[in-house]
Amino acid sequence: MENVSIDHPSSWVSYRPSLCDGCWAGCCTLPLEITAQDLVRLGLATPDEVSGSLKKLARRLERENRISSFRARTGLFMLAQKNNGDCQFLGENRLCQVYERRPDVCRKFPEIGPRPGYCPKQKKQ
Repeated sequence: MENVSIDHPSSWVSYRPSLCDGCWAGCCTLPLEITAQDLVRLGLATPDEVSGSLKKLARRLERENRISSFRARTGLFMLAQKNNGDCQFLGENRLCQVYERRPDVCRKFPEIGPRPGYCPKQKKQ
């Protein structure tokens, strides 16, 4: 598994649930587009905010460094990552700190993503 590269989905391995055991959480370093409903579930926005102007909400979340961008055409927000590329909700223990509230895209990985059905599995570093 040493030749797996997060940046090269063609190097990823076919997913099976046991791959998560001892994994370094490579999927938690992928760019993440989330919906307004995900923002509510994560506690980053209120239901009132998402029923109003999404552009206004996006400006606030960008100022707070919670998102890096917003696509008005699709209504999707790009979640900001830590300086090292990790998801902002990934803890030092490499576990999701908001697992029960995680975005839909995380819930559906690896069914969806850069290479559906595959995983950037690597051993913990």
